[in-house]
Parts: sequence; C-alpha cells; structure tokens
Amino acid sequence: MERWERLSAPRGLVARSSIAAVLFTVAVLPGWTLGDLAEHRTGQPVLDWLITCGWSGLAVAVCAPWCSYRRRDGWLGAVPLYGWYLLGVLTWRLALLPYRDWEPRRDELWRARWLTGDLLGYWRSDPPAARAVTGVRRPAAARRTR
Repeated sequence: MERWERLSAPRGLVARSSIAAVLFTVAVLPGWTLGDLAEHRTGQPVLDWLITCGWSGLAVAVCAPWCSYRRRDGWLGAVPLYGWYLLGVLTWRLALLPYRDWEPRRDELWRARWLTGDLLGYWRSDPPAARAVTGVRRPAAARRTR
C-alpha cells in the first residue's frame, strides 16, 4: 500500500455534499446567466433554453470521463431538465474522487481495483500514466540479422 493511500480517506457526507453543490453551481450558473442575457437582449425565450441546455451538455461532456460516463453522453446533458439531473449525478461522483463508490465500466476495469480493509466498498481507479512504458530500444549501430 502506498503512503498516500494510508493517509487519505474518502470524504464524509457533509464535505462531499458541499463540494458537489459547488461543482453543480459552477457547471450550471454560467449557462443560465448567458441564456438570460441572450433572452434579455433578443427577447427570444427559445434562445435562452438553447444556450442553457447547450452549456449543460458541454458541462456533462467535460465531467463524464471522470465519472464512468462516456463523453458522448454530453448529448443527453443537453436535454432540458434531464441534463441537470445528469449533472447532479456527475458532480456527486466527482466530489468523491479519487475514490469511487460505483462500479467501473467494463472498459475501465483494467485500471481499477477494489479496495479492502477500512476502505471496503470503494474502488480506486487512477488515470493511466502520461507516458506508456516501452520496451528496450534497438541501438542505432547494432548489426541487423537476416
């Protein structure tokens, strides 16, 4: 077990709820504000909905890969009201990272591990290394064999 794993613990309910609420506000409020400004300038309420829902879809597309969703789920984030629900789920999950209390997708299982001991019930899924480990390079002056 690495040193950072021994010292860290999952966030409590109050801390996680507070972080999720702040993340949700940061994700929704700019789109809502821009939509209201556009409606005030043009007088078209449909433009308000388009901007607000488009911003919500963009926020879902940005948050989705961190929370076991696909980036293309951003299209679902653009659906009125459902996008805010989906954003609520994503911000709730983001607030717990680097621990997870949800099961990873099948394509994430190769880098996820089930934690034991005091952290039983949580998953840990660290992002892949920035640079892949490569094999030994062939020396430039080496003689080629046939």
